[in-house]
Amino acid sequence: MTMIQLSVPSTVRGTFAGTAKIFQQTLKTQLFLIIAAIVAVYLVLGILYESYIHPLTIISTLPSAGLGALLALELFNTPFSLIALIGIMLLIGIVKKNAIIMLDFAIQAQREGLLSAHDAIFKASLLRFRPILMTTIAAIFGMLHATSGYR
Repeated sequence: MTMIQLSVPSTVRGTFAGTAKIFQQTLKTQLFLIIAAIVAVYLVLGILYESYIHPLTIISTLPSAGLGALLALELFNTPFSLIALIGIMLLIGIVKKNAIIMLDFAIQAQREGLLSAHDAIFKASLLRFRPILMTTIAAIFGMLHATSGYR
């Protein structure tokens, strides 16, 4: 489309080369890599918890985090770049870590305190709120500090 607008002769062809071509090829395999990472996380968490359901509980938190990140990019009119992808991966890692912390505390509270699953996760959320909030705020300030030199 741009070539037509610039009135470039039809004999001239434009293609990606060098690192742009490698980046374009990498984007084609990105979906496969994300699916492979989710399967690997599920297997590791399944082995850790010796359960089929607990890994799904943790992984179920990831789509809403990714969607929220994409909506935030759209809201602030920010293009999806390599830096945005790294930020989304960081966000997914933090959300996954927080879900693991909550689930660990809930399982332990359920076993020790003879609590129901609902009461155990509620107690876990009350006890772990401050550390989760501190980690999230530290990541936000780290991101703001890292990107402050680029504008």
